[in-house]
Amino acid sequence: MFNPEAELITILKEAGIDFTASLPCEKIKTLLDMIGEKFPHLPLTREEEGVGICAGAALSGRRPAMFVQSSGIGNMLNALLSLTQFYELPLALFISQRGVYKERIAAQLPMGQRMPGMLKGSGISYSVIGSASDFSMVRKKLVEVYKKNLVHAFLLSPAIWEGSEARVQAASSRLQAPSCKPQAASKKLHGANAKPPHPKYTRYETLKIIAPWLKGKVVVCNLGIPSKELYAILHQPSNFYMLGSMGMVTPIGLGISLATDKEVVVIDGDGSILMNPGTLATVAFSKPRNLTIVAIDNSSYGSTGNQLTLTGECVDLELVAQGFGVHNTVKTATKKELIAAMKNKTGGPQLIHALAVSGNSDAPNIPLGHIEIKEQVRNFLAG
Repeated sequence: MFNPEAELITILKEAGIDFTASLPCEKIKTLLDMIGEKFPHLPLTREEEGVGICAGAALSGRRPAMFVQSSGIGNMLNALLSLTQFYELPLALFISQRGVYKERIAAQLPMGQRMPGMLKGSGISYSVIGSASDFSMVRKKLVEVYKKNLVHAFLLSPAIWEGSEARVQAASSRLQAPSCKPQAASKKLHGANAKPPHPKYTRYETLKIIAPWLKGKVVVCNLGIPSKELYAILHQPSNFYMLGSMGMVTPIGLGISLATDKEVVVIDGDGSILMNPGTLATVAFSKPRNLTIVAIDNSSYGSTGNQLTLTGECVDLELVAQGFGVHNTVKTATKKELIAAMKNKTGGPQLIHALAVSGNSDAPNIPLGHIEIKEQVRNFLAG
C-alpha cells in the first residue's frame, strides 16, 4: 500500500516532534488530517501567529513543526527572522510547494516559483522533497533542527502524494473544539451605550500596580519601551523580553501556556493586538486555563513616537476579544479594578483590557543579550 503520508508521520515521530500547527492546503489535506490525529495540533488563523506560538512551545522544550502552503511564507518571514532565528529557536517548516508542479491556479505561481530564492535570501535553509524517496533527507535534517536550534524548510512537491492510498475520516468529525459561542457585550464596568471609563495611569504606572502578581510567573512582554519598563520594575528570570517581531507577544505566550502548567501572563498592547487579532480566536479555541493577557491600551504606538492607534477612535479590544470567543474579560481603569482583575482565580484564558494614558517612562535599555534572555526563560520553564 502506497502511503507517503504515513511514512512521513513515522519520520516525524522518530524525530520527537510533539507540537504541530497548520493552515490548510488542498494538496496536503490528507496529511494534515493525519497530523491532527497523531500529534498535539493547533489550527491557525494566520501563518505569522503560528511562528510565535511555535516559538513559545520551543521555549518550553517542545519540538514544534508547522505545515503551511508556499503562499503563507510571505506572511511569516519577518517573524521567522526577528523571532525564531534571532532567539535561536528550533522550527521545522513543512511547506506545500504550489506554483511549480501541475499548478492550475495562476495566483499561486508568483510565490511558489520565487519561494526558494526568498528563503535563500533570508538565510533560511531548505530541502526540496520531490518524492517519497527524498524522505531520508527529512529524517537527517530534522536531527539538526532540534540539536542545533535551526529553522529549516522542507518544500513538499504535490507529486509526492500522487497515487497515495492514505485514507482518514473527515476532519470535521474529529475536531473537538471548546465552546466558542459569541456572548453579549460586557457590562461589567460600563453599559453598552456608555462611554468607557477614563484611564488614570500610564503603561509604566500600570505595570507597577500589577507587578506583585507577576512574581514567579512566566511573563511575555511587548517589544520596545514596555520591555524596558518591565525590566526596570520587576526583572526576573521568567520574563521573556521581546526585542522585535511586533504582534507576536500573545502568540508566544499562548505557545508557552499550551506547553507548560506554569502560569503565563502576556503584557500586550493595543497596536500589537491590532496587528494579529486573529490570535484571540486561537486563544479561545485552545482554551489554556493558565493564560492571562493584560492588554495595556493607551491608544498609541508608544515605542515609535506615540502615534494614535484605532482603539482611540473606533475599536474596543475587550469586545474584540469577546467576539473571537474569549469569555473571561474585564475592562479596567483604576488601581482597584486592576488589582481585582489580577487576583481573579476563575481560570483562563483571561483578557484584562487595561485602559492607560499615553506616554513613556525614561527606563534604560535592558542590559541582557537576546540569547541570555532566552536561556533564562528556558531554564525557568525546565524547572
